[in-house]
Amino acid sequence: MNKKIAFLFFLIVITLFCNAQDVVQWRNDRTGIYQEPGLLKSWPETGPQLLWHYDGLGEGHSSVAVSSAGKLYITGMTDGKGFIYAFDTNGKLLNKQEYGDEWNTSYNGTRGTVTPDNGKLYLISGMGEVVCFNENDLKILWKKNMFTDFGGANITWGICESPLIVDDKLIVSIGGKENNVVALNKNSGELLWTCEGEGELSAYGSPIYISDQKTPQVVVMMQKHILGIDIATGKKLWSFEHVNQHGVHPNVPVYADNMLLFTSGYGKGSVMLRLTSGGNSVEKVWESLDLDSRIGAVVKVGDYVYGSGDKNRFWFCLDWKTGAVKYKDNSLGIGNVITCDGMLYCYSDRGDLALVKIDPEKFEIAGKTKIMLGTDQHWAHPVIYKGVLYVHHGNTLMAYKI
Repeated sequence: MNKKIAFLFFLIVITLFCNAQDVVQWRNDRTGIYQEPGLLKSWPETGPQLLWHYDGLGEGHSSVAVSSAGKLYITGMTDGKGFIYAFDTNGKLLNKQEYGDEWNTSYNGTRGTVTPDNGKLYLISGMGEVVCFNENDLKILWKKNMFTDFGGANITWGICESPLIVDDKLIVSIGGKENNVVALNKNSGELLWTCEGEGELSAYGSPIYISDQKTPQVVVMMQKHILGIDIATGKKLWSFEHVNQHGVHPNVPVYADNMLLFTSGYGKGSVMLRLTSGGNSVEKVWESLDLDSRIGAVVKVGDYVYGSGDKNRFWFCLDWKTGAVKYKDNSLGIGNVITCDGMLYCYSDRGDLALVKIDPEKFEIAGKTKIMLGTDQHWAHPVIYKGVLYVHHGNTLMAYKI
């Protein structure tokens, strides 16, 4: 190959790479960490520029998902029915599809975030319906019910799970006595394996996949126990008791360096486990009653973990290895957190959206704005995609230039 042809080939490869779209699922890739350079390091006094907003989503707390085609997906409930909405990045509504009954009992609305995968979209409703859509036209390809099909049961505030896809497997925390956690074929809904776990109800959370152990595994927090499950067979590898007042554990586990951090509210706090024996067992490393995030999740950056408490109404930085508190600060209401390009994006339950410098010594706000549009609770986790911050607040989806 001569130099001219090689150079042209190089340009084609680089162009394809640069034009490739990343898929965004729950908390990007479940870590809350986004990888985009060149974002603002401070905001003007009025906050970041609002590019567009869409009103009329109904009730809901789910986050935006983004498919490989660069389309945005969000859910909402109207008159007790759940809808999935497709938008382009300019805020144009491309499509809308009803998928069935949604949670309409307390803190109404949609919950779990859509998971895009290879031309399909996956969703678990607050009523326990597992739904697979065709991405192009939002046609429903198949449905399964966690309760009637697998013997699970709903929980006090409705199922809040975001589907995990691993190869051909769709992992669902059923919460049944026999079918506690299952793997379904993502293309058909057929049952591939089932795990009895500890026979406990689900706990509002979403599972993660750990691939770098001798035994690759699914890790999920159920009502009273954290489970490690062999991804290939569904065999329970290990179980660790972690109990709080209401059996509520919505935060996704954080994994790095053979270590797993679990954070819960209602007075329980955080526990750090270390995977041992190639992932076939765990041991406790440290516990903390300080960092007791209820629904806001946490992020790991370097050797530190950042997030807010619940009963402890502070923003915290903890040492990842020891659990030692580096700072606690209450200059912003508690809420959820994501991170990108050296900054934290903190969205408080009072509607304050703040840009915060990552510094283990202090909580330094570099910009703040008030979310005035939308309805009900400020619970949905923000999403970053192509230099835009997407915020869902009840019936409104907002896009901010960052």
